[in-house]
Amino acid sequence: MSSRWADAAEDAEEDARRKAEKEGKRRLKAEKQRKAEEAQRAAAAEPQLNGHARSGEDTDRPAKRRRLSQDEAQDEPIADEPERQLLRFQPPPWQPCRSISRFDLLNHIEEGSYGFVSRAREVATGEVVAVKKLKLDPARDAGFPVTALREIQCLYAAKSHRHIVDLREVVCGEGESPGDTYLVMEFLEHDLKTLQEEMEEPFLPSEIKTLLLQLGSAVAFLHDHWILHRDLKTSNILLNNRGEIKLADFGMARFVGDPPPANLTQLVVTLWYRAPELLLGTKEYDGSIDVWSIGCIFGELLTKQPLLQGKNEVEQLSKIFELCGIPTEDSWPGFKRLRNARSLRLPPASNASQGSIIRSKFSTLTNAGAGLLNSLLSLNPTGRPTAQGILDHAYFREDPRPKPTAMFPTFPSKAGQEKRRRHASPNAPARGAAPGLQGEVDFSSIFKGREEEEKGGGFALRLV
Repeated sequence: MSSRWADAAEDAEEDARRKAEKEGKRRLKAEKQRKAEEAQRAAAAEPQLNGHARSGEDTDRPAKRRRLSQDEAQDEPIADEPERQLLRFQPPPWQPCRSISRFDLLNHIEEGSYGFVSRAREVATGEVVAVKKLKLDPARDAGFPVTALREIQCLYAAKSHRHIVDLREVVCGEGESPGDTYLVMEFLEHDLKTLQEEMEEPFLPSEIKTLLLQLGSAVAFLHDHWILHRDLKTSNILLNNRGEIKLADFGMARFVGDPPPANLTQLVVTLWYRAPELLLGTKEYDGSIDVWSIGCIFGELLTKQPLLQGKNEVEQLSKIFELCGIPTEDSWPGFKRLRNARSLRLPPASNASQGSIIRSKFSTLTNAGAGLLNSLLSLNPTGRPTAQGILDHAYFREDPRPKPTAMFPTFPSKAGQEKRRRHASPNAPARGAAPGLQGEVDFSSIFKGREEEEKGGGFALRLV
């Protein structure tokens, strides 16, 4: 179907008519000018022919210019101007939202807090893609969820980066569920969580460096474009068989600014990867919460196990303090002013065993690697590096150097063959959920016997 802005036969006829009309007016004006000049010459020669020239009269003086009427003024000749052409803009093609019937669903992959992910094949092209069905709450009358709008907006804004999953299109449901919404994205064979569960040995140091550099590059791109991911974890990091990772699941992502919005929610990031300031109730945060999650992922890549596995927010804080040390006003100025920090009962600051044990826990790490992990897991948010600072760290310039992606090993794809094994890790926080850190919490017994904890005795938590 041709556009309404395209040139048609009617347009050509109209242009020809306008040209003929303009040419007729030009000839008419030229004829009137010729007659006027002849009349002026005849009037100038008439006194001399009839002998009416008066003595002493200056007959060479030019005749006074006669005032022309409005009609005569319009008939004055005008200089030829180039013909003006109207600008015509071709509108972009409009395409309605396609239906999910264009895709054959092959197998279910996993269920997250904000959607169901499946593997599918496009009928027309045969291409295998990942389809995420967004979870819509029918009990709410607020319309389309703001979290889904943010996810689509952030994915479209970040789709140019090679280490962020590509959102191909948004399609709608049909039949009995016309209101369902699906995100069609590129399909990758693995996620780091499932892959590490199937691996006999953890990634090599050179491979860990390559994965961290790719992850840091993606997060740096997001932060440069004022996007916080707010749910970084290994199950949200996809890996293909060419050694390239793609950051996925933007269900909790959102745009921010400087200063940040006043309505930032405290309950973000999956519990095992949640920064201590969020657990203590801050509502003002920035990209440092994503950097803390990168530190947790770094530790998980080293050990194949999640670094901090708390069952609830109280136990999560206990594990953080046990690994990273008890915060003080010197190490984290102002932390006691956070809402939940007022209920903490901490041991005396004179206890020498309250420092970080990251260096001893990861004894195989080099000094540069331990320094990077220590900075990523700094209790004080201002002590953590930026995502760009991670990429510039000396850890990635020492041997062994990051492994080229072309040399990465390949693995059988769980997502491509069968339903993924359900993870034991917690899900991302649900919409409208309340934080679980309530009441006064006693941490004074955490560091009384690390030797007992290593023997299996553990440490005690006491809600007062």
